[in-house]
Amino acid sequence: MGTSQSSDGPGPGVPLVPPWTPAAPQDPVPPAPLPGSPDVPPGVPPADDVLPPPPAAPPPGLQPAPLAPERRFGGVRSSLGNFARSGDGRDLRRGLGHYVRNGYGGANFATQRFGGTAQTAGSLGHALYSTARGDADAPVDAAALAGRSTEEIASAIIEAVRPIDGTQDAEAERASIHDAMSELLTEYPDADLLDLSAPEREFVIEKFTAIDVARRFELDVGKTLLERAPTATVALARLKQMRSYIAETVAASFRKLREQGRTLTAGRVARVVQASLRETFEVFEGYEE
Repeated sequence: MGTSQSSDGPGPGVPLVPPWTPAAPQDPVPPAPLPGSPDVPPGVPPADDVLPPPPAAPPPGLQPAPLAPERRFGGVRSSLGNFARSGDGRDLRRGLGHYVRNGYGGANFATQRFGGTAQTAGSLGHALYSTARGDADAPVDAAALAGRSTEEIASAIIEAVRPIDGTQDAEAERASIHDAMSELLTEYPDADLLDLSAPEREFVIEKFTAIDVARRFELDVGKTLLERAPTATVALARLKQMRSYIAETVAASFRKLREQGRTLTAGRVARVVQASLRETFEVFEGYEE
């Protein structure tokens, strides 16, 4: 499966949050899990009591997202150029700080901009959960995929979760799901994509989130890193370093939420991922210039 290529990123004069971005990501409503099942940890209250409602987006047409300023990614590109040459993690952190503060107007708007990531994560969680349970309304037909190759099954899941709609976001999210499932099969070689365990589902959703954040960052400003690294080999090493750092930060945000009882169980995936994104972007926003 191909992946999106870096570009010059979105320019000034466009909404910080595109109009097609989901305002408040919602999970598909799954059947109620049985008491004591792996998706209902002992002592954990229902989803609505665990997570607060997602932050409400401004009503369409009343309070539109502000327009992006001139040179919205200027500070990011300067810091990334330094990182490309030096590999200094401080330059990468400065770049991520600029990305959230200036590129997307702060953690709040950055979280809204990544609403599609949270929404797709919710759909992915529902597809994996309902398929493993054998639900009649599962978006993936497990019986029809019996005996098919892992790649064919992965493609069917991707098509069910994030159909092509002509947007760059859809292309990027489809590639991110594919990469997350590839990492799953590396970590869990015996995993059955049609019957994943709870830990395997959590692994895929967390990896998808981290990969999609890194992919969006690359699409917006990654071209600078590629152009300013001294060699192609160094450029690839810097990309790997950047992806690993973002993945570590996203993973830390999920760990923090788990400690608070906010677990990735059926019916709350989109909201947990949205909370994780907000936590991640608040960390990035706090990096000093």
